[in-house]
Amino acid sequence: MELSSLPKAKESIEDQYQELLIRLEAYRRELESEAEINYQEMVDYYTLWAHQIKTPIAAMKLLNQSDQINRRAMEAELFKTEQYVEMVLSYLRAGNLSSDLVLQRYFLDEIAKKAIRKYSSLFILKKIELEFHPSKVEVLTDERWAVFVVEQILSNALKYTKKGKIIVQIKGDSIIVRDTGIGISREDLPRVMEKGFTGYNGRQDRKSTGIGLYLCKKIMKKLGHLIEIESEVGKGTTVILNFGREFEVAE
Repeated sequence: MELSSLPKAKESIEDQYQELLIRLEAYRRELESEAEINYQEMVDYYTLWAHQIKTPIAAMKLLNQSDQINRRAMEAELFKTEQYVEMVLSYLRAGNLSSDLVLQRYFLDEIAKKAIRKYSSLFILKKIELEFHPSKVEVLTDERWAVFVVEQILSNALKYTKKGKIIVQIKGDSIIVRDTGIGISREDLPRVMEKGFTGYNGRQDRKSTGIGLYLCKKIMKKLGHLIEIESEVGKGTTVILNFGREFEVAE
């Protein structure tokens, strides 16, 4: 029975009961709408992901057909494929992040080094200089998710830096990543961490899902940390990952 066809309340208790039913129905519809939106976003992301992962697979097929296989190029395409797989798995795990946290004290140096080691071959392949400034600072965090965030920031820095260098600095309780890449426009900067937002550079590159920075923001917030981005077109981007807040896991 539709709530609009409920008989007129004769007593106060009936009126309160009908008001409760109306509120419950409104809440049900809100949950249903939210579920539909989340489902559509998931479908959109996986559709884009499926198209994107075809690119390195197709590249590897072409390289494999060549008379002289370029081993370094093959490894680069394989690395891209692994990145896409890791991203989709992290996207799934991030949906229930609270139950996946292991909180301990870690040195920021070690977190940064793990991410840097993963991308060492790409630095060499792209001939991008790496400048690393360590400092023995210990913070309370989840190592796996902290490394994932730094990896995403390094991935973006490498993607949008054609020449020059990337600087990774431990300063206070922060990991700071600076690049000399193409930068982010002033109009796009406030929205770069929104889900699905790719911005002008992402649309031009046609490789951006608009998920990486969104996940970084979500993870950092859940860990009680902060992420800030500063950028200027043509001069590069600086990402500040601050692990120094008093640790409170966000609900």
